[in-house]
Amino acid sequence: MSLFKKKMEPVKSDFGDFEPPKAPKTVKSPVKRTLINSLVTLVFAAVYFYVDLPPISLKSERFYAFVLLCCLIYGVCAAATAGFKAAGMKEYFGFLKKQCRIPFLVAVVAVAICAVGTLSSAEILRASAYRDLLPVESGDFAAEIKEISYDQIPMLDADSAEKLGDRKLGELADMVSQFEVAEDYTQINYNGRPVRVTPLVYGDWIKWFNNRTEGLPAYLVIDMVNQSVSVERPESGIKYSKGDHFGRNIYRHLRFNYPTFMFEEPIFEIDEEGTPYWVCARHDKTIGLFGGKDIIGAVLVNALTGECEYLTAEEIPTWVDHLYSASLIIRQYDYYGKYINGFINSVLGQEGVTVTTEGYNYIAIDDDVYMYTGITSVGGDESNVGFILTNQRTKETKYYPCAGAEEYSAMASAQGQVQQMNYKATFPLLLNIADHPTYFMALKDAAGLVKMYAMVNVSQYQIVATGSTVAECERNYRGMLANNGMISEEQTDIESVERGSVSGYISEIRSAVMNGNSHYFIALDGSTPYYRVSAAECELAVVLNVGDYVSIDYNAGEGSILEAVSVAYSDAQNTVSE
Repeated sequence: MSLFKKKMEPVKSDFGDFEPPKAPKTVKSPVKRTLINSLVTLVFAAVYFYVDLPPISLKSERFYAFVLLCCLIYGVCAAATAGFKAAGMKEYFGFLKKQCRIPFLVAVVAVAICAVGTLSSAEILRASAYRDLLPVESGDFAAEIKEISYDQIPMLDADSAEKLGDRKLGELADMVSQFEVAEDYTQINYNGRPVRVTPLVYGDWIKWFNNRTEGLPAYLVIDMVNQSVSVERPESGIKYSKGDHFGRNIYRHLRFNYPTFMFEEPIFEIDEEGTPYWVCARHDKTIGLFGGKDIIGAVLVNALTGECEYLTAEEIPTWVDHLYSASLIIRQYDYYGKYINGFINSVLGQEGVTVTTEGYNYIAIDDDVYMYTGITSVGGDESNVGFILTNQRTKETKYYPCAGAEEYSAMASAQGQVQQMNYKATFPLLLNIADHPTYFMALKDAAGLVKMYAMVNVSQYQIVATGSTVAECERNYRGMLANNGMISEEQTDIESVERGSVSGYISEIRSAVMNGNSHYFIALDGSTPYYRVSAAECELAVVLNVGDYVSIDYNAGEGSILEAVSVAYSDAQNTVSE
């Protein structure tokens, strides 16, 4: 037998017998190959859909990524089961055309739709449509924005609220070892009070497993005025949340109930009875296929039961405060400011082009929450030409022209006023003080505790007033406005703010130390609210007792706690005022 006809023997080495690698096994039956490829692709698609939760919508880029990925998996499986080895991409595409006609055609159509959809949504072609996403009306600030009482001014930012929430959870021995506080801290208007609400979350997988039957036991309500934190325990636990798993995860719960909807980030809110809900805004693409994102409705998910209700944007109940997110409003205004005079002007000339400033804040007006942000010219200077207030439930937007300092310049000006103390200013609120747009901000120390308050005039940001309380800060601010000839002497008296007066026997007194100052909360017989007074401003509060007959002047407003301006002993013969 010749060497060429002799069977090749295994090659021996120090590591044992070595045999050449075997060629991959192929499935000869085309039907069987198709079934195997399809089964693998379907399993992959099911797992991917369960984990990533893409919407089944032709207006979602994530849907096309999902489809293309499934086509790719099918093509890889087809090559493996057919034993195909490609020398390059050209040969592989040739194989796909012959052996994977349907997935290949689906991928080509998906890419073509994406290309056409992107072109149809191009800003250069649809500038006017992008401009009209946010209807903006001009307003008169002094006439339309009322001066609000102290019980409506939110004095806590998100960071301070988070510290209070963590501290409160640390006091709850039955929860602190199993749960943590979520990072939501949604600002809402609850029973006429500005508050932040946030649910608890499970500490980890083990703690979720041990507590999943009862659900999350509570949520926190942080009053942004008096800085009190209450722990609300619903009758049944919160079963649906972002931190839950499997079918009770709020994202998965939404996707399985509404597979074709495109959602914004779910927002935690409570209704006027204290029932926790997830407000899940549904958005749509209104320009071409992928452009002009806008809100068309929302799914309200009961966080206790998982019950869902879809409502259009016009049907949203008034207790909902966050339908349109701040980021969406800012993006839509930037389109409006950019294309106010057309696309060409936005590139060449840029006449009248404006953009929002960095940062935003919220303020409660009537029963709604409004987002505030400044407006500046596209040149990027450090001054504002005005600002907008947008209702986050209805998207009603008013633009108020007011040339002045942008927010971070005002913050720096306030910090400079107390530079020896190294306080840091929070992002400002916009208030109406004596018919002047005014930045109001808290000044915090290195530990994040609020130590003082500051008011900065928007149009003349060298006018800066500070105070250890809001009332003191406002008195100083009004005095500075008068000294600069911006208001009359009569308006310097804080009494020009709408006031109320009440007399009666003290039925209850409570005290609390806030920001290093003692505050007393006084309830009168037959009167629902508490009247808060600072011991630093009214020494008489320290010696008051239940049963004393007093007269209280307070800033008018709504809510369960009102700001007292003065407290005095009162009787038919004599009144001693402090």
